[in-house]
Amino acid sequence: MLGRLVLAFSLVSMLAAGLNGGALAQDLFGAPPPKAPSGDAGNAPADTSPPPATTAPTPEPATPVLPGSPTAVVKPFYEHLGLELDPAERKNFIDPARTVLDKSDALQKSGQGECLDPNMALDNADYDKLAIDRSLRTIEAINGDEAKVVVAFFVEGNAHRLEWKLRKVGGDWKISDLLSVTGQWALSQYQCE
Repeated sequence: MLGRLVLAFSLVSMLAAGLNGGALAQDLFGAPPPKAPSGDAGNAPADTSPPPATTAPTPEPATPVLPGSPTAVVKPFYEHLGLELDPAERKNFIDPARTVLDKSDALQKSGQGECLDPNMALDNADYDKLAIDRSLRTIEAINGDEAKVVVAFFVEGNAHRLEWKLRKVGGDWKISDLLSVTGQWALSQYQCE
């Protein structure tokens, strides 16, 4: 158990050192986009030594989220857990995700049961919001009218990674799908009928 804890803290430490810090960060977040902007974090050598097992890693300063950016669309789903199932938030979704969410609403209203887990943004994991907030990292990649926001965090020492796919529609970013790399599921693949 202690070994897993040290490994988890080591992974968080490497993420905090910067996303340009090597293969382990790429394994968690995936390969960076070909034209990814480079920051000052890539110029300094990353400290990859694990922190002492008795202390939590120091969170990196929050990078400002630009209003209207793909990350700004995704961020509220981590501030208000379960928001992805709120029908009032459907304005932030387009197909195929919107169709699945609408079918899930219809199934629930019919009294035939529920189709989707209420904490999909957390990869359906049990959670401690404070622990997730401390380890949560995001990276955004934009390619024309398509974007991806990768979210990674730890729950009880286990790494989780999700990819939010977005498309620009009428000048606004809309979520088209949510995929769990860790859990190997995609919102668009659910059959809520």
